[in-house]
Formats: sequence, C-alpha cells, structure tokens
Amino acid sequence: MRVAIVHDQITSASEPDARDVLVQAQAVQQGLDCLGHETKVFDCDLDLGRTIRALKDFQAAVVFNLVESIQGHGRLIHLFPFCLDAAGLPYTGASAEAMSTTSNKTAAKIGLRTGGLSTPDWVGPFPAGPGSGLHADEQPSDWIIKSVWEHASIGLDDGAVVRNRTAREIMALLPARSGVLGKACFGERFIHGREFNLSLLGGKTGPLVLPPAEIQFMDYGPDRPKIVDYRAKWDEQSFEYQHTSRSFEFSAADEPLLLELRRLARQCWDLFRLQGYARVDFRVDAQGRPWILEINANPCLAPDAGFAAALARAGLTFPQALVRIMEDITTSLAQSRKAPLSSLALREQPKAGDPGRIRRLVARTGFFSREEEAVAEELVQERLDKGEASGYYFVFAEDAGRLIGYTCFGPIPCTESSFDLYWIAVEPDLQAQGLGRHLLLESAKRIRAAGGKRIYADTSQRAQYQSTRAFYERNGFCQETILADFYAPGDGKVIYCKNLE
Repeated sequence: MRVAIVHDQITSASEPDARDVLVQAQAVQQGLDCLGHETKVFDCDLDLGRTIRALKDFQAAVVFNLVESIQGHGRLIHLFPFCLDAAGLPYTGASAEAMSTTSNKTAAKIGLRTGGLSTPDWVGPFPAGPGSGLHADEQPSDWIIKSVWEHASIGLDDGAVVRNRTAREIMALLPARSGVLGKACFGERFIHGREFNLSLLGGKTGPLVLPPAEIQFMDYGPDRPKIVDYRAKWDEQSFEYQHTSRSFEFSAADEPLLLELRRLARQCWDLFRLQGYARVDFRVDAQGRPWILEINANPCLAPDAGFAAALARAGLTFPQALVRIMEDITTSLAQSRKAPLSSLALREQPKAGDPGRIRRLVARTGFFSREEEAVAEELVQERLDKGEASGYYFVFAEDAGRLIGYTCFGPIPCTESSFDLYWIAVEPDLQAQGLGRHLLLESAKRIRAAGGKRIYADTSQRAQYQSTRAFYERNGFCQETILADFYAPGDGKVIYCKNLE
C-alpha cells in the first residue's frame, strides 16, 4: 500500500518538542517499510492546498497523520484532517472532529462531564471559548494554569501551580499567564496525588488498553509541585528530567484501581470516537478517586516516548502496533462501505441544516471548485426559502442520521417534459457501492411521476471526470454532444441524456 507520512513543518528555529516529530516520522517510515508498504514523508504548513496536491500526486492510499500543529500553533491541529476529509483521503488516527474536540482541553472537559466522567473543576478559558466561566465552587484550593490547546507540557513551569486561591482569583490571573501558554489558557483544580498515563491502540478487533504507567516524582520536596512540566519532558540536564520516571510495576493492592483506570480509558475512547491510538492522562487523589486530566488523540510515537514503552510492556513491537493502526482505518472504511443500504433512509424535503451539510459533502468529493460548492449550497437554501416555486427538487440519502448522498434536479424552463440533473454526490468512502445508482433510480421515479420524459446531465471533458462519465453511461445515459472549450480552453462540457420512455 502507498502510505504518505505527514508531519508539521520543522525549521531551524523549532523547539525540541516540535523537532521530536521528525523522530516519530522516521520511526513510522521504517516500520511501514518493514511491513512492505511504499512510503514517502511530507511536511505540512499553512499552505494546506500544497500538501493535499502533493499527496494526490503521490497517489497515497492512506495518510499517516503525525501533524501536531500548523505553523507552530497547536490550535490548528484539526485543520489538516479536515482537509483530508474534503479531499477524500483516508488517514490514520482520530477523525477531524475528535481531534478538534480533544485538543481543546476545556471542550474535552465539557465532553467528559456530559458523558458522566470525572474531570477536575476549572475556570476560564481566557480568552473566552468553549466552557468559559467558573466551573468550580469558591472554596480556596490549589490550581494549575494550563494551555487550552498546546500539549507536550508547553508553558508549564514553576509558576504553573498556584496555591490556596479561589476560582475568581484564578480567573483574574489567566491574562498574565496567557503569554507563555499559547495565548489561550485556563485554570484547573490541582489534584494532589498519583499520576497515570494509559495508552490505547486500535485494531480490527477493537481498541486494546495497554498496561498502565505511573509517573514517579523522586526527591520532590513539599515546595516543588509534582507535575510533568516542560523541563521534565525536554531538558535532559534539569532536575525535573532526571527525577521523573515511568513505572509499570504495581502491587496487588493497586489492581482494583488499575482496572478502574482501564475502564475509564476505554470509556474515553468510545465517548470521543477515537481511532488508531490515543493516551488518557489521570490523577488519582488521596481517597483513590481517579480524575481524567486530558485525552491526547495523537500521542508521541517516538521510540523513547510513553506509548512505545507501553507497547514494549504489552509485548508488542512497533511494527505490530503499526499493523493495528493501519487495520483500524481500513476496517473503519470497510464497515462504512458495507453499511449504507442496510439502514438507508430517503427524504425529499430539505431541513434547516442541509445547506451547510450539502456544501461539506460536495467539498469532500474533491471534484468541485469553491464556486461550485457555493452553488450547491445556494440551491438547497433557495428550496427552503421558496419551496416548489424554486424549481429545485431533491432526494437525500441518510444512514443513521448521517447525510451520505443526494441528488438535485428540476424541470428545464420552456420545455414540456425535460429535466436537468443538477447535482449528484456521494460520500467518498461510500462510492462504488451502488448508492449513486440507487439515488439516480429514485430521482428518475420522481421525475417520471412529474411527467418527465428525459433527464439531462453534464460534466467536464477532463480526465479527472472519466469516472463520472463512465457512471452516467453505466446508468443508461447517452452522450448527446460535447461543447468544446466550454469551461476553459481544452475543457469541454459533455452533455448526456437519459430517455425515461
């Protein structure tokens, strides 16, 4: 399989936490090469179109997504998978939606609370964002001020933990700390106690919860907060780096706690619909109660990182883990391709949210320009505004509430019985499974019932649209003519007609 490995662009000015992605990319490439895949490494910056074009030129079957930030901003981490969705390129790891939710730590905390899972109280964020406000009582306590978006302990230093303050006092401190925390920050009630990391690995049989790891803070005095700050992760000469370690050794008395941590980690995986691999970070207080701190949907895959250590503890090699990560995406694609017609629901009337949903669906096919995407959206909105007077009719296909395809058609003005097929689009991961043909048949039924005798459809003459032309021809459309240079020099319009009589 041809696999593109993509990471954030690294420069000579990049910090150690950012440069670590190069180590990850090398490890992934070596592992995939050993498995017989054809690989190539790409970088990604704000020119996302450049990267998508390069991936298409490479003809990647799957993208191994290692992008942790864009242009050094963790808050942009979800943009790349959203672009992959729009381009119809499958990728490893969490979906764009899951990446966006879990990377925003206050949004993740809202999700955890909504899902009935325990996460420490918080205040903020500053500037205001998801979950903004005082999600805590006014009893003085200790707090840790953290970045909303940045991971890898960025911005965590000696001033991160603030002792014996009220929630309102912490809220007032956020603007002053925002500069070192990637601008957006929040305060979280500090849980004194033990710290655990649980890694999860996907696969065709479901996620595997890897052995729990506990972070040991050695020789930390009472005035030094027990946190894994930036120095503990990246400054090899620091006290923090040399006095924190990872342990997989536990006593029999810890078994009930470890079982509970495994259960909670799996619940996080299911709650946020994670894929591929992930890590859940916990604190356990003095009463033995676990608190979920963060969900990392793309933890570090470097050989010296915690995920690799958990793999080794589980008796898995890195290539074996890559097999499971690749299985997770291919299994997901296979399942989605089998599903649509088993629970397919059709409707004709558009709903309030459909214009935006249609635009995103059309964009994901990768066949249309932004102007064409806007037109697709406008036609649905016009039907909502004007009803049948708009002249636009639809068949929407849904699977468990998910819009997976649609057609738009209508009578051609000044004709007696001719109809135009304006749009037909199917989710990229469901194409070539019969859904497009099904939508055409359903549309033809409605056109025939309205007195229609002919359906006209047109498409581009370019090579990119060969599959579209073949689709029409397989479904009973005959080529009527070609309007040379219609769209652009060398790009003609091919007009098809299907006779319903």
